[in-house]
Amino acid sequence: MSYAQRKEMAGNRTAAIVVVALIHLALGYAIVTGLAYNVIKKTAEDLKTFNVEEEPPPPEEPPPPPDQPETPPQVVAPPPLVRTNLAPPPIVQTVREAPPPVITPTAPPAPPAPPAPPPPPKIVTKASSARGNLQNLFSSDDYPSDALRNEDQGTVSVSLTIGTDGRVSGCSVTGSSGSRSLDNATCRILRSRARFTPAKLSNGQPTTDTYHQRITWRLE
Repeated sequence: MSYAQRKEMAGNRTAAIVVVALIHLALGYAIVTGLAYNVIKKTAEDLKTFNVEEEPPPPEEPPPPPDQPETPPQVVAPPPLVRTNLAPPPIVQTVREAPPPVITPTAPPAPPAPPAPPPPPKIVTKASSARGNLQNLFSSDDYPSDALRNEDQGTVSVSLTIGTDGRVSGCSVTGSSGSRSLDNATCRILRSRARFTPAKLSNGQPTTDTYHQRITWRLE
């Protein structure tokens, strides 16, 4: 068998296969179409006719409000505390027994005070110089040597304490002459040379007294 014959036989076989396939497709389509028609018909008979009402469209939502400025949160003060007046606690009074009276013995009366001593007798006579003027007790020989060199001079005021024997027991300068040598010499001489008649009391007894004198030192 030649190559041309083999090629022709192959083409015939292919054509036969294609025809058989088409026949099968046609039969299948017819079967499927008939069955579908019967099913559709049966279903249409079983269906019941009713009106379907369409639901109304939903209401349109209002547009959102425009942006408003944020308001700060308001601080709300807490409500004031309400204090109720509580009743004060009951006062319990305790009855205390009065302490027994304390009996203190009365002190005996004080003895009468002794009578006051009689006042001392008054001085009836003052002390007086027994030699007259005390200036006469001083001489040029009593002038202190250092006061002579310095040519010191002046008046010394003294206060003398006169004892019961008429002698000078104390001497104090109440007014200085400006020279210590003259002041010291004045008291020294009066203590050693001055003699007084002592003061006397009203009962005649001698007593102490004070005597004031001024002594002047002067260069010739």
